[in-house]
Amino acid sequence: MRMIDVIRSKRDGESLSDEQIMYVIKGYTDGSIPDYQMSALLMAIWYQGMDKHETACLTRAMYESGDRVDLSQFGKRTVDKHSTGGVGDKTSVIVLPIVAACGGICAKMSGRGLGHTGGTIDKLESFPGYKTQLSRDDFLNQVSDIGIALIGQSGNLTPADKKLYALRDVTATVDSLPLIASSIMSKKLAAGAHSIVLDVKTGSGAFLKTHKQAKDLAKTMVEIGKAFNRKVCAIITDMDTPLGNTVGNSLEMKEAVEVLMGSGPDDLRQICTVLAVNMLEMSLDISEKQAQERVKSAIKSGAAFDKFCQWIERQGSERIYADDPKLLPTAKNIFEVKSPCSGYISHMNTEAIGICASLLGAGRTVKDAPIDLSAGIVMTKKTRDYVKAGDIIAYLHTSLQDVGEIIQKYISALKFSDICPQTHPLIIDTVKSV
Repeated sequence: MRMIDVIRSKRDGESLSDEQIMYVIKGYTDGSIPDYQMSALLMAIWYQGMDKHETACLTRAMYESGDRVDLSQFGKRTVDKHSTGGVGDKTSVIVLPIVAACGGICAKMSGRGLGHTGGTIDKLESFPGYKTQLSRDDFLNQVSDIGIALIGQSGNLTPADKKLYALRDVTATVDSLPLIASSIMSKKLAAGAHSIVLDVKTGSGAFLKTHKQAKDLAKTMVEIGKAFNRKVCAIITDMDTPLGNTVGNSLEMKEAVEVLMGSGPDDLRQICTVLAVNMLEMSLDISEKQAQERVKSAIKSGAAFDKFCQWIERQGSERIYADDPKLLPTAKNIFEVKSPCSGYISHMNTEAIGICASLLGAGRTVKDAPIDLSAGIVMTKKTRDYVKAGDIIAYLHTSLQDVGEIIQKYISALKFSDICPQTHPLIIDTVKSV
């Protein structure tokens, strides 16, 4: 079998056989298939797509490309959560300690920034000393002791996806349904949790721009999970506006701490509550009302914040950074963005705002490039807010000296109107395995 023939087949719109898919994943994982050929196949898949059988086979091939985590010692309380990627999405850092404080078991592996979106691992590295890698024994012992651990995709767990994940980021092939579905589900399945809650983003800041695309992805992932005997729930949420008021690593961590302490932006708190409630319903087999009461109590009592502190301390950081987030990385320079006119902000091109944050230093344009943990954006005004010409609508945090072009790019990402726009629901749809 030759890689060039596989590329040609997919380029011409043919379905790949199980043998072809297994050949590709094995070859790319062991290095016999180079990046340039895999890039060509990724682009062909982006253009031509994959049917359900191809997607399921690709998921299985990546799932079987390495080791799997055995969480059976924790019974059915294990629950994982994944977001398809958004701008300002710091929900994992908030939701996991809430769930762990309520009795759920969260043993999670997460990724770095991808495209215009940030990565949970990058964000957690804002806490000095935080270890993103643990040995398998240390990982499981930590989960056993405090009910929570979050590390980067490590060791030999889905090595095929680890390589593909980085390559997709720099080849403009991130927003492909079969590539997203197989990437997410291969990791989630290999990570071993009995229940999985998926936050599927849709809108201008998501990889999937329409509700239909998001629902198709949600259904695909739920079906894959069901085939592997896992309980899966996919919640489709709005990403037509950045989530919360911050974009960028340490800035988002400061906001996450605020939510865990009972404050923070309404939109972020609402989505985190819904995710945590669904995770508890599935992992503890309790009613929605019971789950809601436990989430509310965990935050109000301070148990969720204490669990968060336990978590970062156990992985090498110190509680002082949670108690006083001002100690987290701080940008050298802060620039004001002022409104060019008066009126309501009627729309935000959220992807463009994510790109602005990346240009400030918060994201990557090249595989494995370093990032500036302090860089990002603090938004003082968002969609539906009324502003006057000259009002400050955002602050840009960066080590750069000249951000004139980025300021103009940010302003260009906004639309203004004399009429206040209608509200959009944050929670759009839910797809569950039955």
